[in-house]
Amino acid sequence: MATQRRVEVELKYEVTAHGDADRYLVAPELGPFKPAGGVRSVQIEDRYVDSTDWALARAGFAARLRRTSRGTLISLKAQSTSGNHLQRREEIEGPAGAEPEPADWPASEARTVILELCGDEPLVELLTIRQTRRVRRLEAGDTRAELSLDEVEVFGNDTLLDSFDELEVELRKGSEEPLAALAELLGRDESLRPVSRSKLDRAVLALRTALPAMPEAVQKHWQTAPPELFDRRQKRVGTERPAGVEPAADAGTATDPDSLAEGRTRSPRRSKVAARPAGPRSLGVGADDSMPEAAGKILRFHFTRLLDREVGTRSGSDVEDLHDMRVAARRMRAAWRIFDDAFRSSRTKKLRRRLETLSDGLGTVRDLDVLIGGLEAYREGLDIDQRPGLDPLLSVWSRQRDTAREELLRGLDSPGHEAFVKEMEAFLDGGSNAAATVATPTLPHRVRDRAPSQLWAAYETVRAYEMVLPWADVETLHQLRIAAKRLRYALEFFGETLGPDSTRLLERVVALQDHLGCLHDADVAAKLARDVLVARAGQLTKPETEAIGAFLHSREREVARRRRAVGPIWRAVAGAPFRRALGRATAAL
Repeated sequence: MATQRRVEVELKYEVTAHGDADRYLVAPELGPFKPAGGVRSVQIEDRYVDSTDWALARAGFAARLRRTSRGTLISLKAQSTSGNHLQRREEIEGPAGAEPEPADWPASEARTVILELCGDEPLVELLTIRQTRRVRRLEAGDTRAELSLDEVEVFGNDTLLDSFDELEVELRKGSEEPLAALAELLGRDESLRPVSRSKLDRAVLALRTALPAMPEAVQKHWQTAPPELFDRRQKRVGTERPAGVEPAADAGTATDPDSLAEGRTRSPRRSKVAARPAGPRSLGVGADDSMPEAAGKILRFHFTRLLDREVGTRSGSDVEDLHDMRVAARRMRAAWRIFDDAFRSSRTKKLRRRLETLSDGLGTVRDLDVLIGGLEAYREGLDIDQRPGLDPLLSVWSRQRDTAREELLRGLDSPGHEAFVKEMEAFLDGGSNAAATVATPTLPHRVRDRAPSQLWAAYETVRAYEMVLPWADVETLHQLRIAAKRLRYALEFFGETLGPDSTRLLERVVALQDHLGCLHDADVAAKLARDVLVARAGQLTKPETEAIGAFLHSREREVARRRRAVGPIWRAVAGAPFRRALGRATAAL
């Protein structure tokens, strides 16, 4: 099998004016480097491709077909793993045919990854980047690098969209130290602007700016693109979303990184209150921590957050305080599941039971917040004269929410909750006194000993759904969501001890869980709307019945759409690239 896998390490600079960087091609020396040979010029054409459902982009890859003197090559490039001037990203390369039909290409690891993610359907061309590249080899001791000055043109739908110059220095062999010294030299040149984005990143933005003038079919295809394809790149370069193109349907509303995997987008009912300063983001878990020590750090982190949100939950001025309090309670329950054997059950049984009661109370109110928020968002999209038809449904859910909130507040005011807070604080202060066993050198008790098996066990539970996914009903998909949520928690809890792949792994699991959570929300809304139609059949007017029925059908269509679209998001977690990345992450321990 012909395969080339490597990690690309390079410096990248945008040249602010054409010709300003030509001197670097002919300089007698560049910092620690000296030229090794003359300047050569090559013409390069790169066609970027993906499946019709954007499976490669959803999995974090950019796929590039490049014609060379050796034939056509396919390259899969992962997102950059560094935010500084020295960029790193993994690249998988192999032979390809002239046409974007992977099933007909020679065997390679790159082809295998594409077939796993996309199936055997032909790929579609997204855009083309043409470059005139002038290259010179550099040497510094045993280090070999290649300096290239690229004149870049971006084409979409056979139209020139953008042109710019870019200077790159790529490490080919040896130590990175001379490259770091060269970065200091180039960093002082005002005609060079360090960039962390790729050429494709800039090309995508150029295409989106020009998209309103392109054929309708092209616009419709890009409207289905995953939001991370644009949001990540826009954040890097500080540009606004171009007019004329809406985000993909999966984008939803703005999301909170801490609560994305709860299967809920942020409620559109959020009150306009002053933002709280962010708390500490690090759990502080180390690879050499004992399992009870790690569990204590995680529990204390989220217990602190739970208490911080209690005042806002009681006041009700911001629905997200309750949401954040629920997230903290869920994380604490998840920590006790993952670290189940770290503590004596006699020390945790009562705490866990009281936390479950609190979590259930918070969850009931939050679920109704999500239902009401979704209904209000749907209602805003209707004509003004149609909106009153949904008032009976909104009234029923609002009353249920008020009742659930009153019950929650009674629970927060109860002696049981006060006892839970005091006992939890005492438990966390007790530390190792609650540990199930005394650690010995020969007993696997550290995070580095236990975390890999915990992570792989959680992943196995998720992957077990592979056999039934093509015909899975909504309830089965809900169970998959729960399994994905538990894998997400394990990745979160041990993330600080894992390799650099852990962030990308977490993003894939969050995407799956969020997608299935939205499916579940739509299914619940449809069922509850149907219940109201049946229970109040003799009381509703015709316009009310029609309005609630239309809302019900819209939720059923959303369920169907989410079921159809789950494939690419699932493959990003179930495929070989995820497993390899999980292996690298756990190997860091």
